[in-house]
Amino acid sequence: MPRSVPYARQVSQRQTQRIRERLREMPACVGDFLISMEDQYAALTRLAYLLDLRVFFEYLIAECPRFADKQLTDITLDDIRAVTLADLERYPGYLTLYFRRAHPDCPIENAEAGKMRKLCSLRSFYNYLFEHKYIEGNLAALVALPKLHEKAILRLEPDEVARLLDAAESGEGLGDRQKKYNENTRVRDVAILTLLLGTGIRVSECVGLNREDINFEENAMLITRKGGKEMILYFSDEVASALRAYLAQRETVQPLEGHEDALFLSLQRRRITQRAIENLVKKYAAVAAPLKRRISPHKLRSTYGTALYHETGDIYLVADVLGHSDVNTTRKHYAAMADDSRRRAAQAVRLRDDGPSREGDAQ
Repeated sequence: MPRSVPYARQVSQRQTQRIRERLREMPACVGDFLISMEDQYAALTRLAYLLDLRVFFEYLIAECPRFADKQLTDITLDDIRAVTLADLERYPGYLTLYFRRAHPDCPIENAEAGKMRKLCSLRSFYNYLFEHKYIEGNLAALVALPKLHEKAILRLEPDEVARLLDAAESGEGLGDRQKKYNENTRVRDVAILTLLLGTGIRVSECVGLNREDINFEENAMLITRKGGKEMILYFSDEVASALRAYLAQRETVQPLEGHEDALFLSLQRRRITQRAIENLVKKYAAVAAPLKRRISPHKLRSTYGTALYHETGDIYLVADVLGHSDVNTTRKHYAAMADDSRRRAAQAVRLRDDGPSREGDAQ
């Protein structure tokens, strides 16, 4: 039987369609910019650039008087050439208000990161225009980027991991309504949590898994990484046991048309969504680690990376398993653990046994 179209490719096709639809509402030069990125960036990244640039053009229309009567599609290269450095320098302030309005509960670290990304997208756009001689200089490169505060790596301790899995398995600690859902989803939820905690895969990679991607003879699975690259990862017997239990139950469910290949299904018999996994992680984490807010699937990934680094001390292995293209990304995330190891090492070797003080020796 031929292998079905990978879910990641289906998602990419949908994102490409979204790009085409959104471009109809944007200045023509933005479309040329995105076309220039097709060979280098995935559809999701190009869509993010498009949405970031839309915010910039909305800023021009809202805040710059000479753009007040324009629609997004009316903006031309001549209009962009007329944008001044002062216009660009006011844009970060607009972004601050934009995040406060759009995401009032957004942590400051996330708002800063979003602001940084939008400014970097603008720089890239201006650099494209400059390199293709549409403008005389990249004024956006002169706008200062915000200083990012270091985000503490939030992860679960071993006892919290155990409580998380216990909560999914038993339903204890959940509200009455949540317990009713848990009765129907506990086997699936335990399988998802065990897989995330036992392999460190991304939530998008988990959602994209098909039944045929799991090989119990090798305890291996085929996942599609960011950018569409396929990779084989291996999992433990504990993960295999949880997956087998779920698949036995999965056989009793008739998926909706178009969702037959999906490994994990929702109660609506569709491929489970990233949002659904994020919500179930949040639900059980509130029971297992109530003082640790904002526990997400990505934090389970950090938990796995931490455990793997503690066990192996091999930063390159951690980078490979987590799918980091640059080991420095991994090193940055787990530098704190290396610091802890160095502190322990400082006390591990004694030069002499405890004895009389130096003053006593001198006497």
